[in-house]
Amino acid sequence: MWTRHHKERKFGRLVLPAITIAFLSYFSYHSVHGDLGLIATEKFERMRVERAAQLAKLVEQRESLERQVQLLSDGSLEKDMLDEVARYQLNVSRNDEIVIFNSYF
Repeated sequence: MWTRHHKERKFGRLVLPAITIAFLSYFSYHSVHGDLGLIATEKFERMRVERAAQLAKLVEQRESLERQVQLLSDGSLEKDMLDEVARYQLNVSRNDEIVIFNSYF
């Protein structure tokens, strides 16, 4: 009867655990530091909050401009508003007027 005797190798027992540790380490690292990892997700969330604040500010500015345009439209022409815009654009005032500049134009 033939039997095979294998010499016990200490290195052979460590191959599978080493591959498993390498595999888990690779995916763990990239789940935290990768392009779609936890750190990148936090960065995207901060950017989203900043951009949402910018969007709210721009929407408010647009609505303000729309109100001014509505006051200057043909249907409801406000002569005072038209006079104010014309004076601001042409940089003209009378001697008896006090000019206070607002930055809404």
